[in-house]
Amino acid sequence: MEKISIIKVGGKILEEEKSLLELLDNFASIDGKKTLVHGGGRLATTIGDKLGIESKYVDGRRITDEETLQVVTMVYGGLANKTVVSQLQARDCNALGLTGADMNVILAEKRPVKTIDYGYVGDVKKVDGIRLASLINTGIVPVMAPLTHDKQGHMLNTNADTIAAETAKGLSAHFEVSLVYCFEKAGVLMDEKDDNSVIPHITPQSYEELKNQNIIHSGMIPKLDNAFDALNAGVKEVIITNVENINSGVGTVISL
Repeated sequence: MEKISIIKVGGKILEEEKSLLELLDNFASIDGKKTLVHGGGRLATTIGDKLGIESKYVDGRRITDEETLQVVTMVYGGLANKTVVSQLQARDCNALGLTGADMNVILAEKRPVKTIDYGYVGDVKKVDGIRLASLINTGIVPVMAPLTHDKQGHMLNTNADTIAAETAKGLSAHFEVSLVYCFEKAGVLMDEKDDNSVIPHITPQSYEELKNQNIIHSGMIPKLDNAFDALNAGVKEVIITNVENINSGVGTVISL
């Protein structure tokens, strides 16, 4: 089975020109088939502030009301996505920007209200792996924004880590998938104050131990949950690393 690299890049890297250009250089140099999934939450907050639209959060998760949905659609699907696409074209990488609504590649449903109403936030129902794979097999490099749709005319704000994991799962029937979560650290850290304390390997057993010791907590938990979910669904490997190592296999390797 042919290999594909799916790289997910966080919003902080997109914001800083130096790290963004390094990421794009490294991504463009990856051999073979590839897909880039990007965030953009920090940029959406900045643009929202300029427009007088305050960002609201509960436990670090954005509440997406109607005004905020307009902002994230503009920023994720427009400014962030097209900046990345144009920069990749400059590097002879034939990129195409996509939201979940384009070609109906990612169908979602609005998150049901339990204790908190997150607003127009999408939980992924289906990734059209066949359609996406056919696009990739023509030589196109998808650049996927963290937006989905409900097939009823509504866009939905969707976590970029989830988009990456669900895309990896959807493509695992067609390719041998390597999923790389790229952020500002060299991997998952044993000590968050020590950038050199990278945990080289995490299994389900060690993950539970690290959570119990409060070494892994907060935003790293959903990232790792997504990683194990992807592996259980047939993704070949998941790596958490930084910009300079997205093509080297160096970082924290997640395995079953």
